[in-house]
Amino acid sequence: MKRDEDTMAPENPQQAKDDLRRLLALYRPYWRWMAAGILLSLTTVLANIGLMAVAGWFIAAMAIAGAAGATLNYFTPAALIRAFAIVRTGGRYLERLVTHEATFRLLAELRVWFFTRIEPLAPARLGTLRGSDLLNRIQADIDSLNHIYLRVLVPVIVGAIGVVLIVGVMGFFSLPVAFTTFMFLLCAGVGLPWLLLRRGREPGRQSITQRAALRDTLVDGFQGLAELRVYGADASHADRADANAERLIAAQADLSRLTGWSQGVQILCATLAMWAALILAIPAVRSGTLHAPDIAMLALFVLASFEAVMPLPLAMQMLGESLAAARRIFTLVDCQPAVIEPEVPAAPSTQPDLRLEDVYFRYGEDRPWALEALNLDLPFGHRLAVVGASGAGKSSLLNLLVRFWDCQEGSIRLGGRELRDYAADTIRSQFAVLSQDPYLFNATIRENLLLARPDADQATLEAACRTAQLHDFLTTLPQGYDTPIGEAGARLSGGQARRLAIARALLLDAPILILDEPTEGLDTLTERDLLQAIGELMRGRSVLLITHRLGGLANLVDDVVVLENGKQVQQGKPAELAQSPGAYKTLHDALAGLSA
Repeated sequence: MKRDEDTMAPENPQQAKDDLRRLLALYRPYWRWMAAGILLSLTTVLANIGLMAVAGWFIAAMAIAGAAGATLNYFTPAALIRAFAIVRTGGRYLERLVTHEATFRLLAELRVWFFTRIEPLAPARLGTLRGSDLLNRIQADIDSLNHIYLRVLVPVIVGAIGVVLIVGVMGFFSLPVAFTTFMFLLCAGVGLPWLLLRRGREPGRQSITQRAALRDTLVDGFQGLAELRVYGADASHADRADANAERLIAAQADLSRLTGWSQGVQILCATLAMWAALILAIPAVRSGTLHAPDIAMLALFVLASFEAVMPLPLAMQMLGESLAAARRIFTLVDCQPAVIEPEVPAAPSTQPDLRLEDVYFRYGEDRPWALEALNLDLPFGHRLAVVGASGAGKSSLLNLLVRFWDCQEGSIRLGGRELRDYAADTIRSQFAVLSQDPYLFNATIRENLLLARPDADQATLEAACRTAQLHDFLTTLPQGYDTPIGEAGARLSGGQARRLAIARALLLDAPILILDEPTEGLDTLTERDLLQAIGELMRGRSVLLITHRLGGLANLVDDVVVLENGKQVQQGKPAELAQSPGAYKTLHDALAGLSA
């Protein structure tokens, strides 16, 4: 997958067109809402132009009639003025209502579409992305894509149709005025937006990428503030954030200057078009081709007609930003998943024996083997520990078992079938994983528990929490099971978070339990209580314990496999391995020395 640095490369015009087509294809289910919003916007613009033109004619005609002492039918133009005013006001309200409804529907569709595309990529293909960058794509970049409809499609289509209708009606009164106005409208509505698109593409792209970089820096700073202060790097990190902010402000300043410049040019075009209309209309009045009130009508008609093209320069600026955001989105969703789902998934096995035969695995073709010729046998109901120092390949084994990755060589069989034959959801329903750093969502305790079993009632939740020795603590909380636990469980201690994860694993009731360093980082008393809860969790399941802590293994598992640099170097009973020369005894004696 391409990194952010790659997505910041200069934009390919053909690729921009392809991205725009893909976005429009995603919008297709909501074309009725979009068409209704465009029609209402066009009606509102035309009503406003008509109001200005008729009002100008009416005021001039009334003034001339009053000076000449002539009579004038003012009922018809007065009725037209009121009709245009009502249509303009009502149309503007309905336009806002419909276009924003369409925008919200599009945003919802885009977010769901994006999530369904990136979910198969996790975690293998998303491992190179920071969480803040992924959040930025889900939130800010998707939000930028709504500009395609609201700020680009609507103004462009309304402007194109509006100019044709405006020039057609104007030609009925004066062809020279219509032609001159059309040329100025082309300058303000085509030439200027095209120039702004070319000049604003790079600042728009920089605005998107620098905004993402700034968010990455700020999130990293907040999450690692304690470490930054310990190592005295908080000042340099703040300087980095300031530099990102300055680059973002510079890109936004460039865009603002382009916007101001374009608005000035548009006003100039409108003013020149109005003066040209007056110059062309006055001789026509003298020759009798036009009536005197028509001069005021044409002048205001021409001036108001530029409302149809006023949003177009900004639309092209928004188009540049939106296409930059779209490129970041499509770069991610176009990645090929590391794990391919089977076309016809196998049914779950009733006897979930687990067997690994000559498994080879690495994270890339240019990377060393993380696992080499690994053989494991875990019959149902058996308990096996995999031990080794950091980097031995224990986490890689876990990634293979839950099928976050696939091995390059060898066989992993569950219930006699290849792991690749099962759907990912089926595989993960067979494993209850208790990691050393369980992820807890920023929600209530109840909501975190219900992730394992959404249909669980209160009695079931309480039974699981009692087994995990968590229920008594929860009863002391004012909100009990409905207590929010903060981001990543920040309001819980390490032991409480681990017990909550145990309760969640109990609710899942999977036949195979994987324990990944379950007591890492806990004090002695908490570790003792937690091991007691884990003992309850192990009942009636196959157990795979991944650890580098060897104390008490004899009471927890039947066999031990020792890994060293991805290779299986020993296997046997924990008590026997502790007495035999080898990697296990070396590790056992080293840890015993540290404890002493």
